[in-house]
Amino acid sequence: MTPSYQMYANKRAARFRLAESTPAVFEFQDSSAAPCELQIVSRTGGVLSLSKVLDQGSVGTLMFRTHKGLVFATAEMLSPISGTHQPFHFVELKENDKRTLLTAFQSGLYRNIQEEEWIEEFRAAIVNWNPPKRRRSYKPVLAAGTLATLCFSVFYILSTHLR
Repeated sequence: MTPSYQMYANKRAARFRLAESTPAVFEFQDSSAAPCELQIVSRTGGVLSLSKVLDQGSVGTLMFRTHKGLVFATAEMLSPISGTHQPFHFVELKENDKRTLLTAFQSGLYRNIQEEEWIEEFRAAIVNWNPPKRRRSYKPVLAAGTLATLCFSVFYILSTHLR
């Protein structure tokens, strides 16, 4: 892992859901291969759709195509999240492959999951928002009473001094 890649690994990477089917191949160290489909990708890993999940800890070369070019990375399979979906993380991602991946992210063709989740939370908050009921304001009544008292006071003072 390069030092610059370690710097990125400390933060939660933006995850991108792929709009189109993205075929991928996971090639084991013994040269056998498992065809799969890339579902979610980030700069630190992603989620694959497989016909059969792979052993957790399996390390191999993951190959997939973005609209900006091919990406080859050494990946390690993590614990499956279902019978057909399994996350992975990049063990090694060479600079040119990292650039290809980041350029693909910046193009706008991939949907940022975190932004989508934030937008959905915001929409749900708006739908469920109950604004506080307006309290009846006594300021106008208080202002009118103060003005009336002031007027009567001025009238009283003027009437007593004019006699």
